[in-house]
Amino acid sequence: MVADIAYLQHSQQQINQLDATFAQQRSAFAANPMPSAEQRIQWLKSLSELLTEQQDALIGAISEDFSNRSADETLLAELMPSLHGIHYATKRIKKWMKPSRRNVGMQFMPASAKVIYQPLGVVGIIVPWNYPLFLAIGPLTGALAAGNRVMIKMSESTPVTSQLVKDLLARIFPEDLVSVALGEAEVGMAFSKLPFDHLLFTGATSIGKHVMRAAAENLTPVTLELGGKSPAIVSAGVPLADAAERIAFGKTLNAGQTCVAPDYVLVPRDRVDGFVSAYREVVQRFYPQLKDNPDYTAIINERQLARLNGYVQDAEAKGARVVPLYPEAQGRRLPQSLVLDVTDDMKLMQDEIFGPLLPVVPYDRIEDAFAYVNARPRPLALYYFGYDKREQQRVLHETHSGGVCLNDTLLHVAQDDMPFGGVGPSGMGHYHGHEGFLTFSKAKGVFIKQRFNAARLIYPPYGKAIQKLVYKLFVR
Repeated sequence: MVADIAYLQHSQQQINQLDATFAQQRSAFAANPMPSAEQRIQWLKSLSELLTEQQDALIGAISEDFSNRSADETLLAELMPSLHGIHYATKRIKKWMKPSRRNVGMQFMPASAKVIYQPLGVVGIIVPWNYPLFLAIGPLTGALAAGNRVMIKMSESTPVTSQLVKDLLARIFPEDLVSVALGEAEVGMAFSKLPFDHLLFTGATSIGKHVMRAAAENLTPVTLELGGKSPAIVSAGVPLADAAERIAFGKTLNAGQTCVAPDYVLVPRDRVDGFVSAYREVVQRFYPQLKDNPDYTAIINERQLARLNGYVQDAEAKGARVVPLYPEAQGRRLPQSLVLDVTDDMKLMQDEIFGPLLPVVPYDRIEDAFAYVNARPRPLALYYFGYDKREQQRVLHETHSGGVCLNDTLLHVAQDDMPFGGVGPSGMGHYHGHEGFLTFSKAKGVFIKQRFNAARLIYPPYGKAIQKLVYKLFVR
């Protein structure tokens, strides 16, 4: 009882601090509503220097939260894209900030028009546990490039990393510019209820609905990066070794705990056995053993491990054949497994898997594969493997997803010059690169006249000859 009371009091203190920080940032933004390009560039340079200096500490913290996270995976999937995103934005902020000149119709002359890109104000960012660094720094980069103040809510599932990110960002940014909130679900819900000028959430679809509902009370615009069941389609003609290797990379990175990981693979019926053999060979080459292998990332916590084991048990009970690629698990290192003979009533075919289980779904014609994908909620990513360019175009035109890789997985996310975001149940809105700057800016249209006003010729009273001439010239 005493512990429960202390927990509630601490949570309430954290919630009260959210309100105070929000008010502080609002006030700071009002005092400097249009930071210069030089100021924004300096913010990002400080962030880049911090990440470079502290990479070992960040790698260690993330690994501690996971019980084992491959250092190379943190370098490849968190630090490298974070730094590249910062560098990309830093070089382009001045260009992005320039007003965009727009055309004015002849009937409105003399006048000019432009669009200016104004910071929104205070931006909220809710960070998930699977990539706690990149999914904090990526949106932070876009928000700062656009000139905003930023509040970040880190995940309670990565306490070591979350505390470190909070401490590190406090070294380079005052709290009225960038602040980091910690805390459990109650704090997260209070965070989503703040009247932000924009709120970006990355996480589960089920939680995204609650976030959007809370934001709606304040008419806060949201960007939701959710996920879903991202399919991989293996064509009839692609070499199986090529497809298996690239799918395995996308599925084994972070032990499949990636929002754009291949969730299931569609394989021509007569190629299923060949794909199983090719996939097993590749994964065992990537990770010759599970035990004490520092390259093999663990499942984040016991709750997620129990969820994944529950999927396996449910699938086996309903007739699936599970093919583990290693003899047994070690702690939270869950073996990569293929799942064959799956049916729609199995939990792992209904929920996003978010782990090292890969269902294999056979198909007879490519049209059947498209129909299978299109009959389900639109995913965050879709992967197609085949070198026939006509069929590649069919995939792009006949399916919907947030993003696509042709003959690869995951790497579209790392392209700074492309937007990243979902569609329908996999999310709304997008960011990264220029799209991130635009997401966190108000594109404000400005119509400009000086002393001479030709429009007065059409002012009331109506029926004058000049007005009739205007109608004859322009209403057609």
